[in-house]
Amino acid sequence: MPLSDLNLANHFLIAMPSMQDPMFGGTVIYLCEHNDRGALGVVINKPTDMNIETLLERISIKLDITPELCQETKKLVMFGGPVQDDRGFVLHAPLDDYTSTIKISDQIAFTTSRDVLEAVANGSGPKRLLVSVGYAGWSAGQLEDEIIRNGWLTVPADPAILFDMPIELRFSAALKLLGIDPIMLSGEAGHA
Repeated sequence: MPLSDLNLANHFLIAMPSMQDPMFGGTVIYLCEHNDRGALGVVINKPTDMNIETLLERISIKLDITPELCQETKKLVMFGGPVQDDRGFVLHAPLDDYTSTIKISDQIAFTTSRDVLEAVANGSGPKRLLVSVGYAGWSAGQLEDEIIRNGWLTVPADPAILFDMPIELRFSAALKLLGIDPIMLSGEAGHA
């Protein structure tokens, strides 16, 4: 299959040691969309200094339930990437149809509309979610080129890593999906 026909939606991108970009070094990205126009993903292991409760306050969404009853609001918001880093993006287990949702798989959806956060605030939102500010984006062919240059490993995504695993364990857990121990990685590409 030509690399241009590759569809890596619902995959993790795992940064290789050769990744020199400080923004993406050591990251795991969940790819939401990948087609001939480019790719869009969310970094899942680079937390910001705010949790969802703080984010809701900043965007004037009133928490209608006590934070003790809604553990989702204690989750840290991720730095999803440098594109539109003033906007929120939500990866979640499909629950409802929100205004602007892309269903990526039976277990994961991507929502860009405010109504999913309003649902979280009133206690009716998804329990499995990851909120980010910003996303990572690639133009047509750019991601494929980075993969060829040994910038990323790819593996089908595991929702448990995305939603349930502690942030600091996500990188090594994603590598283990490939049977790789992080200390075994090299920044050099091998060529025969």
